[in-house]
Amino acid sequence: MRRFIAGVLLSAVSLLGVAVPATAQEAYPVPYNFLAGISLELSNPGGSAPGSNDWSCKPSDERPNPVVLVHGTFGNRQDNWGSFAPLLANEGYCVFALTYGALEDQPWPISAIGGLKPIEESAEQLREFVDRVLQETGAEKVDLIGHSQGTLMPTYYVQQLGGADKIDKYVSLAPLWDGTDGSGGDSSMDTLMDAMSALIDDGSGELCLACPQMATGSEFLQALQANGIYAPEVTYTNILTRYDQVIVPYTSGYLEGPNATNIVLQDECSTNFGEHLAVAADSVAAVHVLNALDPDNQRSVPCQFVVPILGG
Repeated sequence: MRRFIAGVLLSAVSLLGVAVPATAQEAYPVPYNFLAGISLELSNPGGSAPGSNDWSCKPSDERPNPVVLVHGTFGNRQDNWGSFAPLLANEGYCVFALTYGALEDQPWPISAIGGLKPIEESAEQLREFVDRVLQETGAEKVDLIGHSQGTLMPTYYVQQLGGADKIDKYVSLAPLWDGTDGSGGDSSMDTLMDAMSALIDDGSGELCLACPQMATGSEFLQALQANGIYAPEVTYTNILTRYDQVIVPYTSGYLEGPNATNIVLQDECSTNFGEHLAVAADSVAAVHVLNALDPDNQRSVPCQFVVPILGG
């Protein structure tokens, strides 16, 4: 399967490009390619993805909730959201994204790498950010979209820091409610982790203080799960991929609840080979996200070819 996916990736790279907005009213090109966000960070260090963090944006009657994007481990507000930030802005949402858990006292590019600090500290940053979004926009609640660690960390904010009263819809890409057993033996992911470990040292001798907290059975997860993951006043949508090589098993992101919907991308589309990274730049997952944010106006979800790592 790994060889097959690699072959698919190589054959499809040339097909991926930037999707031009469909109408003149849509201001931002939407690149369904996870690497597009990384390119943005390289060209504009410390910036924000197109369509996000416009603090003058005021929600409309049709889109009353600002959307807060919460990146994954090793990501930031720009490189994780090169696809979804412009997409949501084109749809009329006020879009905001933060970088949390970064080592701010380090030079770029180290300072651009988020999700490293303990989850409790990152959740405090999210609390402050959401409060600012609500104050600046005048909204009563936000909708939240998280990827990887960005699906789990906000749960601490919901449970312990008052977030349940401030979040309406909570959409998770590659969630890990039951933690992860690691990279699942994927040698390319192991190599990436080793390279990152050699690059970053926060002074404690550990690369990522949040990472052990996300391991299946960790004390942090046991405490988080003790009274149930879901807050009854929040509506949850979990979007999973069978090819997830970071969340192992991928079913860690699947939980039953009266206020939760679980979606496995390959259940509806066998040609979707998107894995842990690609799900944040996946045109099929994007329609599920839009439907979750606007349940009264459901769109038909296409079945399209999606490439590992890149998306499309």
